[in-house]
Amino acid sequence: MSKIPRVLKNFGVFADGRGYLGLVPELTTPKLTRKMEEYRAGGMNAPIELDMGMEKLECDWTLKDYNEDVLKLYGVVGHAAVALRFKGALQADDADGTVTPIEIIVRGRLRELDQGGWKPGEGISMKMSMACSYYKYTSGGATLIEIDVPHMVENVGGEDRLAAVRRAIGAD
Repeated sequence: MSKIPRVLKNFGVFADGRGYLGLVPELTTPKLTRKMEEYRAGGMNAPIELDMGMEKLECDWTLKDYNEDVLKLYGVVGHAAVALRFKGALQADDADGTVTPIEIIVRGRLRELDQGGWKPGEGISMKMSMACSYYKYTSGGATLIEIDVPHMVENVGGEDRLAAVRRAIGAD
């Protein structure tokens, strides 16, 4: 039996607890990327890639407003000073039309705030880029991925993949 993909029917963005429904036409969630290093030594017929950890986490979003509360977030001190929450609704396009809530929570700081150009009679927008030090993805209320960079936590599917490393270096 073939499957029909779920569709992101809608989403909302919340910055430091304030909702911006209807004001965010697009966002780019953090890309989860492994940092890999090619390695080949004597006795190996081909290189393999060694996992060297993760690449940095970043996200971008566009706000169709010059919002004072968001403007005040620029330049705040602390790697996790800004909290963003992206809430989405995935809906199955089958007989029952099940809706699954998904949520991504990130913490970080605004790296870039682009207020774009001005033209009379046209809308305005601000584009924000954020460097993230925390990431959490939940689906249907279950946490699937949680990454806390400064605390060296990488929990995927209920398994903290860095727990043994933290214990080995005395960080637990």
